[in-house]
Amino acid sequence: MTKLPLIFEDGHLFVELEGNLWLFDTGAPESFGEADNLTIAGKQFNVDNSYMGLTVEKLSQFVGVQCFGLLGNDVLGHFDHILDCTKGKLTVSTDELSHIGQSIPLSEFMGIPIFTVRIANCEYKMFLDTGAQISYFQNDSLVDFPVAGSVTDFYPGVGQFQTDTHQVPVELGDTTFRLRCGTLPSLLGATLMMADTQGIIGNQILANQVIGYFPRRSALCL
Repeated sequence: MTKLPLIFEDGHLFVELEGNLWLFDTGAPESFGEADNLTIAGKQFNVDNSYMGLTVEKLSQFVGVQCFGLLGNDVLGHFDHILDCTKGKLTVSTDELSHIGQSIPLSEFMGIPIFTVRIANCEYKMFLDTGAQISYFQNDSLVDFPVAGSVTDFYPGVGQFQTDTHQVPVELGDTTFRLRCGTLPSLLGATLMMADTQGIIGNQILANQVIGYFPRRSALCL
């Protein structure tokens, strides 16, 4: 079991490894960074220096924080995780960890976790993307929710884009979150359709929470 600093900065979630910040990104299938390899909880991983044209330099520009790389599910999927944003602490282990709370089942598409939420009494499949500062809901009913301003975001292979957002009550299990949701560009929206999903839930659900992320057991624990 290893405990690491967990940092929310400028709407993004980072883990500190050997004094360097890495974006904690369940929405990315592959990791990359300045170093050729990294070690977490005694396990060593080889990583590339970019992903789909996204370099560490560009990543740092997009998130507004100088970081050393991105941790995707090719690395995160080897561990159990307890994310405690109330204390700024990530617990990582190759052994099973436990967290008291409701267990939400996860499926996956191309290595990215998916779960089911309820919006306005309807069920929708959504990607879990802790690398996203806001959430996304690809549905015409989005405009029926209160306006929350525009946001500039980014995605590997697409770069930066701007979206208008709305405040949407989203039910995940027995918990209701009020999430700022935008609309993805058409190319990314088409990818969601391939996975039979209707949006992305970003890292807002982690704020002021303790959550267990157990990808090897296909579960999220609130």
